[in-house]
Amino acid sequence: MAMYGDFAAVYDTFMDNTPYGLWSERLDTLIKKYGVSRPERDAENILDSERNLVVDLGCGTGTLTELMYAKGYDMIGVDESEAMLNIAMQKKEKSGSEILYLMQDMRELDLYSTVGTVFSVCDSLNYILEEEELEAVFSLVQNYLFPGGILIFDFNTEYKYREVIGNTVIAENREDCSFIWENVYDPEDEINEYDLTLFVREEDGRFRRFTETHLQRGYTPEQIGRLVEQAGLKILEMTDADTGGSVRPESERVLVCAVREAE
Repeated sequence: MAMYGDFAAVYDTFMDNTPYGLWSERLDTLIKKYGVSRPERDAENILDSERNLVVDLGCGTGTLTELMYAKGYDMIGVDESEAMLNIAMQKKEKSGSEILYLMQDMRELDLYSTVGTVFSVCDSLNYILEEEELEAVFSLVQNYLFPGGILIFDFNTEYKYREVIGNTVIAENREDCSFIWENVYDPEDEINEYDLTLFVREEDGRFRRFTETHLQRGYTPEQIGRLVEQAGLKILEMTDADTGGSVRPESERVLVCAVREAE
């Protein structure tokens, strides 16, 4: 899954239209509605300190992690890309936040305690290409969730890759960088390959060209529901992430909230 190397340096530039603010509000609403985490820093005891922890799984450059920290949550950011985490650490130094960042593959998640909430957005889980590995991720999350804790995540659907973005080319040009994003969808394996070519202006004014290849798998709501429940979690909500309404056959991104039921 090693990706987001050179791309990390310009990731925030190309993601500047991402609705992180909206996502943080939606997460905050779900945590307050269903979760055991509270936006309070002064924990009363060790159990309170654990259940008030919130993990951003696949945190990238930490933009959303910082927003959730600003809402009062005790945050842990997890990502396997050292380059992305280096940028997250720069943001932490600038903001003065107390976010803990861990460089880990989510398939090998290893936390030091239970936590109240785990969230993973911006289709991070689509990088898990095998059902067995995705179920294992859900099982690891279930293991580290405080009883009554929740998992919130989104995923791109198989429909989106097959009908919307598969076999298309996306290009964008900025003053100091540009990219060409070529999508190739394999309907048999349900895998979408992103071949990314970037041109980034160096300090001497010349542009450097580099490439990355990303693989993502599309899942159906039925597949995700089955894997979540097999991992010992109970789904509380499954909605269309773009509209907030019911999931439809044409839904491109789905938002899920699941709970580890209290014993």
